[in-house]
Amino acid sequence: MSTLKQIEAVILTLSSDEFHQLKQWFFDVDYQRWDEQLEQDIADGKLEALAEEAISEFKAGHCREI
Repeated sequence: MSTLKQIEAVILTLSSDEFHQLKQWFFDVDYQRWDEQLEQDIADGKLEALAEEAISEFKAGHCREI
């Protein structure tokens, strides 16, 4: 049995409270990894073109309050 299958089997045995705690932990880790990837993309300049486009649109007056 693979490690993933073992983890899945154990998850199915969790109480509702334990499952909720695991779900929250999983979401927290996912958000942290997403933030780290975004920071790396910024550092690598991958978002530079989008930032320049947004600034140009703003300076050209193509923005509205939301």
